[in-house]
Amino acid sequence: MLYPSIDSLMEKFNSKYTLVTVAAKRARQLQVKDDCTIEKPVSKKFVGKALEEIDAGHIEIVKED
Repeated sequence: MLYPSIDSLMEKFNSKYTLVTVAAKRARQLQVKDDCTIEKPVSKKFVGKALEEIDAGHIEIVKED
């Protein structure tokens, strides 16, 4: 089973494309500097940690004009 679930992740963003883009960008940041904002992440992989951060509400989108 996927953790966090896709249903809970889709509540944070309006499209799967946005979710994938944000998770990939955060995963690349975690590869450079492993500064995960979750105390005890379930996943050991960077993408999993990024998805857990998104689900916890630690990541948000800032739109530039």
